[in-house]
Amino acid sequence: MDAVADRLHSAALHLLRRLRLEDDVLGLSPPRLSALSVVVFAGPLPIGELAAVEGVAPATMSRLVDGLEREKLVVRERHPEDGRGVLVRATPKGMRILERGRAQRIASLAERLRSLSPGELKELRRGAELIERLLAQ
Repeated sequence: MDAVADRLHSAALHLLRRLRLEDDVLGLSPPRLSALSVVVFAGPLPIGELAAVEGVAPATMSRLVDGLEREKLVVRERHPEDGRGVLVRATPKGMRILERGRAQRIASLAERLRSLSPGELKELRRGAELIERLLAQ
C-alpha cells in the first residue's frame, strides 16, 4: 500500500507542477489563481472563509483579494445577512480567465495523452475513476 501511495503522490505532484506551467500565460500568481478558483467554484465567500480554505491568514487573503480586485477579477460586496460583513464574488472576467486556464491545462494534458495506446488510455481512465472514488470517501 505504501509503495502505491508513494508513487501516486509523486505522480500527482509532478502532473500538477507540469500543468501549472500552463497558467503562466494567465499572468496571475499561483496564490491569486488558487483564491480565484475557490471564489469561482465555491463563492461568493467572506474573506475569512476564503482564507481558511486556502490555509492563509485573513490579512494575507485580504491582500490577495486586493490584487484580484485591482485586476477586476473579483469584487467585494456587502454580506446580505451581516451588514458589517463582506463577500468576495468573481466577476465575469475572473470566471473567463479561470475557464481559459482550465481549458489550456486540459488541452496540454490531452496532447500528452495522445501518445498512449487505447489500452493505456482505458487503464488511465479507470485509474482516474478510482481516484475520484477514493476522494469521495
